[in-house]
Amino acid sequence: MDVIEAAGGLVTGGLIAKLLSRRENRRTDSAEQHAGVCSDCGAAVTGKFCSECGQPTHVHRSLLHLGEEMLHGVLHFDARIWRTLPLLAFNPGRLTREWVQGKRTRYVSPLAMFLFSVFLMFFVFSFSGALEPKITTPLPERIADASSELDVARTELGKAEAAAAANPGSEPLALTVSALRTQVEVRERRLAALSGTGEAAARSDGLTAGSWQAEMSDAVQDDRVRVRGDSKWVEKVKHKLRNPDLLLYKIQQTAYKFSFLLIPLSIPFVALLFLWRRGVTLYDHGVFVLYSLTAMSVLMMILSILGAIWSGFGLLGVLAITLCVPAHMFAQLKGAYQLSWFSAGWRTALLLLFCIFILTLFLVGIIMLGLTG
Repeated sequence: MDVIEAAGGLVTGGLIAKLLSRRENRRTDSAEQHAGVCSDCGAAVTGKFCSECGQPTHVHRSLLHLGEEMLHGVLHFDARIWRTLPLLAFNPGRLTREWVQGKRTRYVSPLAMFLFSVFLMFFVFSFSGALEPKITTPLPERIADASSELDVARTELGKAEAAAAANPGSEPLALTVSALRTQVEVRERRLAALSGTGEAAARSDGLTAGSWQAEMSDAVQDDRVRVRGDSKWVEKVKHKLRNPDLLLYKIQQTAYKFSFLLIPLSIPFVALLFLWRRGVTLYDHGVFVLYSLTAMSVLMMILSILGAIWSGFGLLGVLAITLCVPAHMFAQLKGAYQLSWFSAGWRTALLLLFCIFILTLFLVGIIMLGLTG
């Protein structure tokens, strides 16, 4: 993801979250005072706010204040964020339950938290490289694989040439020989790039020899990747696969834009866990899902930052996900729905299975949109 675009997304997320959190800036510096009349609804006012619509009686119109509003929206949710975050991390069940029960003025709304955390997560990922595939096959192994593939291609070419010689008038065999010769030439160039000048060898397509991008591009070029469907659709997909960096960018952008779909995808599965329980509504499940997704986004951000700082963090990161995700789900289920340990336990196990299914469905959809969009 482009860093500037990620920064723009972060600003947008902050402003949207600020709007949803329904907080009005209460400073009165450089303000225009409307003498006893609300500038919005026209009602008489005597204090700092209109009793009819809640509009502040001081309306800011300075460029400086506009900049301050933007920075405030991006960086600050007022004191409520410091009451929301600790509960989100260590007592998510209480946070969810209290919001559902109507104790809302003290916390940031779940939708505002989700929007801002998703924008911030992709912003962090754009700097940490968390979405960049790490394929580190040793160079000798790649050379051996390339040599083996070249031998196979040459063997197939020899067989095809022999068949074409035995049937000199066969046009399909002649086309097969031509295609196999091209394949052999491509694999010869690949092997020469890997074994002759090393990983940094220059390629005509600008990709680095031996990189995962070059491997994917060569696989498509050698017709080792088969795509079925309409010819236009196939060509569009192959064009993306021949340009792996473009494909990765498209997938990231699609995931960024459609991350909100995780909410409607998740709510029905959470509802399945409480079909026979009275007094629980889809709204309650929606709040649960929003706070849970926010917590997972924050966890991914923390792991991404630590992984960028310390290269050996991979194993600990996997361990953190393995332990923290089910523990957080269990605590949120138990506290939000007032469940026993046993009831929260089996629901957590089912919810984890549902999450795997939902995430798989989401990723497949995102990849398909990235390939064809």
